[in-house]
Amino acid sequence: MTVEEPTDTAGENTVGENNVGQLAQAVLVEEARRQATQAERDERTILPDDLLPGVGDDPMTVKEALEIGGKKMLVFMFLLNVIDDIPRAIRVIAPDIQNTFGLSDTALTGVLSFGGVALVLGAVPMASLADRIKRVTLIPIASLFWAVSMFLSGLVINPFQLFMTNAFTGAGQAYRIPVSNSLLTDAYPVQARSQIFALEGIGRPLGQLLGPLIVGGVAAIAGGDEGWRWTFFVLAIPPVVLGLAATRLKEPRRGHFDQKAILGTTDPEYDKQLYDHNDAESEAELPVSVAQAFARLGKVKTFYFLAVGVGVLGFALIAVPLQFNLLMENKYGFGPLKRGVIESLIWVITIPILPFVGKLLDRKFREDPPTMMKIAGGFVILSGIFYGVGLPLKPIGPLVIFIALAQASIASALVAAGPIIAAVSPFRIRAQAFAFLPVFIFLMGGFFGGLFVGQLSDSFGNRTAMWVVAPPAAIIGGLLIIYGARFIRSDISVAVEELLEEKDEVERMLAEPDNIPVIQVRNLDFSYGLVQVLFDVELEVHKGEVVALLGTNGAGKSTIIRAISGLGTPDRGVIRLNGRTITYTDAERRFHEGIVQLRGGAGIFPDLSIGDNLRASVLASKLEKADVDARIAEAVGRFPALDGRLGERAGDLSGGQQQMLALAMALMHKPEILIIDELSLGLAPLVVQQLLEVIEGLRDEGMTMLIVEQSVNIALSLADRAVFIEKGVVRFEGDAKELAERDDLAEAVFLGGHK
Repeated sequence: MTVEEPTDTAGENTVGENNVGQLAQAVLVEEARRQATQAERDERTILPDDLLPGVGDDPMTVKEALEIGGKKMLVFMFLLNVIDDIPRAIRVIAPDIQNTFGLSDTALTGVLSFGGVALVLGAVPMASLADRIKRVTLIPIASLFWAVSMFLSGLVINPFQLFMTNAFTGAGQAYRIPVSNSLLTDAYPVQARSQIFALEGIGRPLGQLLGPLIVGGVAAIAGGDEGWRWTFFVLAIPPVVLGLAATRLKEPRRGHFDQKAILGTTDPEYDKQLYDHNDAESEAELPVSVAQAFARLGKVKTFYFLAVGVGVLGFALIAVPLQFNLLMENKYGFGPLKRGVIESLIWVITIPILPFVGKLLDRKFREDPPTMMKIAGGFVILSGIFYGVGLPLKPIGPLVIFIALAQASIASALVAAGPIIAAVSPFRIRAQAFAFLPVFIFLMGGFFGGLFVGQLSDSFGNRTAMWVVAPPAAIIGGLLIIYGARFIRSDISVAVEELLEEKDEVERMLAEPDNIPVIQVRNLDFSYGLVQVLFDVELEVHKGEVVALLGTNGAGKSTIIRAISGLGTPDRGVIRLNGRTITYTDAERRFHEGIVQLRGGAGIFPDLSIGDNLRASVLASKLEKADVDARIAEAVGRFPALDGRLGERAGDLSGGQQQMLALAMALMHKPEILIIDELSLGLAPLVVQQLLEVIEGLRDEGMTMLIVEQSVNIALSLADRAVFIEKGVVRFEGDAKELAERDDLAEAVFLGGHK
């Protein structure tokens, strides 16, 4: 009888558990390393105070700031703020409009709130436009549109028409936030920025004070059930007057005082060259993409928490005034004039407070920027406390006082928003940063929050709706702003670092105009969510050069070329094409400027013919038919396997032939730089050899190429230089042959090991 030896299943389980444990340990070690690298990088990006604009500087009075920047811009923006806020007092006649059209609280809130939605949705494209043309030219055009739509609101005969004219009015006002804030930022020195914003900000409570008196007074004088229509006719006049006055404004240089504070240049001729290079209207700049700007700003943590905090605050900021007017009519029986007077009294406290708040915030910013931001968050929390205590009070006097204190606290906090955004946002996308903030206010709190509060008021009454929403919204919003204060120094440092890098690069380009890279990547950090995958990456590709980008799987190679092509937005750093900054330019524009990327195995339309694939690749180029035919002939001439087969279905080609077609389609664009990602992926050696012959021919013709290739032998056989990246960090950059001769790097590239 044969005796079987026992099976040691427990041992097998132990081995399995050991493997799992080792894997888990390796993951934890790698994550700890990544976090340590990221923390070290974050610490290095925090610059000393003497390099942070406005921090540690001598105090500057408003008088000194006005002597430098002039009075005209501040006075104009102050008046613009006043007339922009006067129409918000339409809520005073909201009950009259409600009675005319028989609307519920929810429907009325939706009709009147959508103007705010249109304002913020329009602010983003307005900001994009303002980043491309002179901002002062937008003011008269948009103001006229605003005036016409306001006038038409007085002629509406049904709620839908009022909804539309209110939306058009909001769209007409959309330019004010991004344009006025960016103009003030560029017109006055950093050292007095909070004071300037505070003085301009007085226009808002002044408009809120005058608005109810004007709206309620006009409606009362006109009399009748539809006297409210005359308020729209009257309010259409100021935008016309101010729009005409805007034609005399002078456009300030973008980022002028930030650059002066950071770079400290004194040579006027050099200043002109530097500023002209950085001017968004110059040829050195390409249009800023809204999507790229939004993605980049979302990675600026200070801006993110400020925007979300203010967005949550929007539930109170927008809903309370409208519901308060409905409360005054429903519970206290006040008519439009009396409601207007009470609305005005609410803002009396705010006006004298703001100048002192501006001085306080300027001083705290000079001493310690996080403290300044925490104070702003504290003001928001204070408003929540005032709402919580005051809203349940039945006597109208104490109720008005507590609402006034809450509004004054919110206005004080918003004074800090402008300087904070100006400090942490890259100056090229500053106008869009200012535009995105009201998107959070009105879209989060203004529209959706308004509808939510409207439903609460329909069910439980106006007072309960305000009390349930306003205090928690303000307290949560303030806490988010305070939390964001911990990031402000590092975010300012990144913005400053970008300008310092710009200065060095402009100096180099001015000194060596014939040595400008086709592609330049500097100081690039990149994250997917919370996981940072690229750390301080630098890369240059010069005219006619072939550069191989090498590394193990997951090293970050594909992320780098995604960033160059515009398919991903970096956390930090700059990307240039022939010396022109393209960091915030969308992928389509980069493609039209000559950055063409060829992806391995996914570059054709299989259901189209070969010829139609080639023609489709240049549909957006507006080439004449003769030019297209010539390019097709030239492209196909490089690939004998495609010659004479233009009518055949592309999907019927072999894998190698499809890759040839994809390369031919890329060459149809005559790229400034051709980026090839995994050319040989999944192809037979014979096909790879045929493709390599084409690539070698392109190299001999002087085409600039950046190649990512799984086969290091293939990459190094084509490349003049090689860049080896490991775990998101560049470990080697130099001659391709030198890389092949270094055993340590060759081991890492070929085998995935490292010393």
